[in-house]
Amino acid sequence: MLPTLNGRLQTRIFMLVVFGGLITLALTPILPGDPDYKTTYIILATVLVLGIVWELIYHGIQQFRWEKDWPTMFGLITALNEGALVWLLLDLELVPGIDGVPDFWAFLIDFSVIWFVVWIWTNGPMRVPFIRWRFFGGRII
Repeated sequence: MLPTLNGRLQTRIFMLVVFGGLITLALTPILPGDPDYKTTYIILATVLVLGIVWELIYHGIQQFRWEKDWPTMFGLITALNEGALVWLLLDLELVPGIDGVPDFWAFLIDFSVIWFVVWIWTNGPMRVPFIRWRFFGGRII
């Protein structure tokens, strides 16, 4: 079963809120540049909001593919364009609620760890506790 747009959106939101929130909680105190929780959680919220827009763009692109989906590895590689856009917005100080530009390495570590953990969990262990997840097109609710 291929994840539907609704399923991908639900999965993305659930993963970023649950896993992203927990990882950000644990990583923030040890990140370089000494970021505060407010900054890291605003960045996480920015990734979430822009991720919804990205899903709509990906859905449009997928309509040109025969199977209307793409290989699992593409889900990992999309971290490059999504992370680059968020960093560009941070660098241009266009993200509301954040004063100044956060430390690049703190952003890169936090973003990369969250992305990798979410990608691994979604493509593997998530199928055990949410056994019907793939039969419902990736929908959680």
